[in-house]
Amino acid sequence: MTGASPHTLRVTLSGDDRPGVTFALLAAVAEAQAEVLDLEQMVVRDHLTLSVLLGGADTDRLTSLAHSVGHRLGMRTRTRVGQGDSNTRRDGRAHVVALGQPLTAGGLAAVTARIAAHGANIDRIRRLSRYPVTTIELDVSGADVPRLRVELATVAAAERIDIAVAPAGLARIGSRLVVMDVDSTFIQDELIAAPAGCDVQVAAVTERAMRGELDFAESLRARVALLAGLPATVLDEVRDEIVLTPGARTLVRTLKRLGDTVALVSGGFLEIVGPVAADLGIDHVLANRLEVADGRLTGRVDGEIVDRPGKAAALRRFAAEAGLPLSRTVAVGDGANDLDMLAAAGLGIAFNAKPLVREQADASVNVPYLDAVLFLLGITREDVEDADADAGTPTPAPPVISPGNPTRV
Repeated sequence: MTGASPHTLRVTLSGDDRPGVTFALLAAVAEAQAEVLDLEQMVVRDHLTLSVLLGGADTDRLTSLAHSVGHRLGMRTRTRVGQGDSNTRRDGRAHVVALGQPLTAGGLAAVTARIAAHGANIDRIRRLSRYPVTTIELDVSGADVPRLRVELATVAAAERIDIAVAPAGLARIGSRLVVMDVDSTFIQDELIAAPAGCDVQVAAVTERAMRGELDFAESLRARVALLAGLPATVLDEVRDEIVLTPGARTLVRTLKRLGDTVALVSGGFLEIVGPVAADLGIDHVLANRLEVADGRLTGRVDGEIVDRPGKAAALRRFAAEAGLPLSRTVAVGDGANDLDMLAAAGLGIAFNAKPLVREQADASVNVPYLDAVLFLLGITREDVEDADADAGTPTPAPPVISPGNPTRV
């Protein structure tokens, strides 16, 4: 533009929120044929902050126009003349998501201090959710993503909050494949042992396997052997006892509305997992089959065992079938037999997991709500409520959130 100023002007308006503030400012500076180089607006409760970076026009005139708008609206106006665009640090961009119940000021301060010590810059901050957990997303530039992830994992452990670090850009946009473990992740318990009256023995074997102290295939055969002679109808009883992890239905419903592919992979049994997956509209399910003869369980597994390598192989196969690169995959699990799957995924999330798994996963969720995983993916509470509305499901009023109150519908 002929005669345009080489300088830029940052204008910030702050005050009581109301309709038309953004229009009033932009309409005023349009008189000077200003160019908008950057624009950001935030409302906290009823307090609005609007910041715009302008160029292409005389900064003195733009300053006068901006202050005139602020005076007319009864808002505080601040202006600052600069040189060039503000987005000078586009390398090393990342999303840092912190969630907690509660998310304390001290915890968030520790996160921001570590980002600064890392040499990265926080460009933008927004809240993703207040219920069932408080989630804050920070857009960061100038970061070494793998190193920052390791550094913030230390902060997460010390402050007892959950933190995920993911590269920004196209890798976070578009369809995903989300693959989840079942026992103690998608459902709350391991229920196959209860009808046999051998739940204590099975629980002991399972715990050793999940800690990585026992080969999974060996432990599975040992558990299944305890079921020999039971009528196959016992599986119907087990299905009736299944309790989904709080937030599991919400997680699936929201992902499906957003066009994502959802899968369950389980070292448990297809006879139990399959109907659950079908009821929720889950796209893929892989689990072990129990051998049945003359209407009774033989105590053996029918076919190849779904073990630690098998889960990772399933993730790769499901991604290929969906036409997605592994960078667009998310895996969620809690035990040692999930580690290969978590490592293969673009983002591996440990959900209320054993220490070994938390140490090796990209991110951890340690609240009892499975739909908290959504917020680590940058999905907002508003997206969740839209999915509820589409499904005709009433969105529950947020409860009073306090430590020791894990209630979740």
